[in-house]
Amino acid sequence: MSYKICSNCVMDSSDSSITFDKRGFCDHCNTFYSRTLPAWNLQKNNKNGLKILTNKIKKAGKGKEFDCIIGMSGGIDSSYLTYLASKVMKLRVLVFHVDGGWNSQIAVNNIEKIVDGLKLDLYTEVINWEEMKDLQLSFFKSGVPHIDTPQDHAFFATMYKFAAKYDVKYILTGGNLSTECVRNPIEWMYFQSDSRQLKDIHKKHGLINLDTFPTTSILWHKFILPYFKNIKVERPLNYFDYTKEKAIKLLSNEFGWQPYPQKHFESRFTRFYESYWLPKRFGFDTRKVQFSSLILTKQLSREKALEKLKEKPWDENNISNEINFISNKLGITREILDSYLKLPLKTYKDYKSQKWIYFIGSRIMKILKLEVGGKR
Repeated sequence: MSYKICSNCVMDSSDSSITFDKRGFCDHCNTFYSRTLPAWNLQKNNKNGLKILTNKIKKAGKGKEFDCIIGMSGGIDSSYLTYLASKVMKLRVLVFHVDGGWNSQIAVNNIEKIVDGLKLDLYTEVINWEEMKDLQLSFFKSGVPHIDTPQDHAFFATMYKFAAKYDVKYILTGGNLSTECVRNPIEWMYFQSDSRQLKDIHKKHGLINLDTFPTTSILWHKFILPYFKNIKVERPLNYFDYTKEKAIKLLSNEFGWQPYPQKHFESRFTRFYESYWLPKRFGFDTRKVQFSSLILTKQLSREKALEKLKEKPWDENNISNEINFISNKLGITREILDSYLKLPLKTYKDYKSQKWIYFIGSRIMKILKLEVGGKR
């Protein structure tokens, strides 16, 4: 396909599976208008639904120390969710944080400010750094785009296991349609919970055993957790009129919370990966996904988004320091890290996976209207 950009959002043919209608609207936009928006409007305006959910969570938490746990990264979505769950829904929240070794100082400060300001309890799980490092280096060597998988996989696996161990029936996440209605194409970011792919990549490229690294699977959190353990994962932000800039303003004014230059930049590794590695090596710019979500939810104009996209995704004045930081943290030379840029390009298809489970499961969930979101 020759280069083409959507006439409504800013997704373009860097998504190899993108399609366009006669108006020039892409399938991300058409999916949003035909399926996502109607379902989201019903949920967002359903005050009774929010009340029912809140009561269910409180009932499940009766007699226990906490009603729910919230996985908090220090980013805007999880921070604002923590505020709403505590102040508006009046839930007894346990803030759960997984330290994968890449927290930015701003993220650490933001977590402390929210937790202290709301007088909540914080539980932090620290991932074995040597195992995390070896796994992340394995993903670099594998040639795939989704090198942030080890970090995300550890976050969710640890939280799910904690909930199961301590019988906490509700996990609340900051996932939402307001800022995430357009999803990253699967060729950009493959499913982070696919433990078969994670283990296969590590088997081929890793150097040490993963004796303590937490793993999960699609069957565990989509089937065993909700139907056998009776542990539900909910996204309460979809019940609220969640606007990113308003949320930032509230958190900044009330808690001194600090915003980030871009979504997901609370992690030093994710900042490097999304702003430099993906666009430099693969030509994938995640800002297009993030901006398109904000365009569709009327939080950003297309013209403003196009202006922002003219700028390089990485900071030219600081990228050399970032590369040095990443290589030093991983215990390799900068030359070795640079050499990974030149490896043959691979995709999730080049390694073992459970992709068929995801694809079939996603279709079933959408048919049953249990899942609302992008085309992925």
